[in-house]
Amino acid sequence: MEDCVVQHLDKISKDGSFTILQISDTHLFSRADDKLLGVKTADSFDAVLKAITKQNRDYEAILVTGDLSQDYTSESYRRFADMIIPLQKPVYWLPGNHDDGPLMRRIMPEFGISSARNIIIGDWQFVMLNTQVYSVPHGWILPDELNYLQECIISHPDKHTVICLHHNTFELGSAWLDQHELKNKEELLNVAYSNKNVKLILCGHVHQEHDFEKNGVRFISSPSTSIQFSLNSYNFSLDSIGPGWRYLTFYPNGEIKTEVHRLDKDLFVPDFKIGGY
Repeated sequence: MEDCVVQHLDKISKDGSFTILQISDTHLFSRADDKLLGVKTADSFDAVLKAITKQNRDYEAILVTGDLSQDYTSESYRRFADMIIPLQKPVYWLPGNHDDGPLMRRIMPEFGISSARNIIIGDWQFVMLNTQVYSVPHGWILPDELNYLQECIISHPDKHTVICLHHNTFELGSAWLDQHELKNKEELLNVAYSNKNVKLILCGHVHQEHDFEKNGVRFISSPSTSIQFSLNSYNFSLDSIGPGWRYLTFYPNGEIKTEVHRLDKDLFVPDFKIGGY
């Protein structure tokens, strides 16, 4: 099966470094005009893609960390594929809580997007994990996923490892959002902390940017291409900051450099009167 195939990408710079583009939480609908909390997500995603293209940045692949869809439809995934394929880069994805993971695995290859879950570039490997619990916002990682992660680490002892998932494995200081984290995060963290090759846990889900290190592992989350959530809010709260994306550059010695880019905050303003999502 394709999700068991290791994908190798060999284009790296002379110093062995390479750059990845992370996109997250596009929340597309089957219809282009549908809105999420007042924002047409197809329009905000299109604006992000145009800004990325205008930057003319050199990157090797695109990692999409979940919530590609908002309505679980095959049409929303086709829309995603039609929009991102013109970037002409390999695209790898994992499901979020608003996605239909089994549907995605069946149809994404038909749309020209790989379902591979282990991507090797230079001295690094990226393991794409499924933490989705269908139709609920919080995450849970099953034993099969943890076993798959461990198999990838054991199979490539010479590679630095990036664990990619949708749900956050750390508290945000936002009470309403923290309840939607990866519920059994300790099981994943035990694997990460016990393997010196694990350098980064990369997620989406939180519609915020975070970047910190603990026990030798770096934790990074990235903004959404649609709506943004306010930092440190006890109740549900939207932020006026613009949609964003992240570049991550990886070096042979295990170093990671990263930067977030955003659209202007006035381009896609959500409806702040809406009290939930």
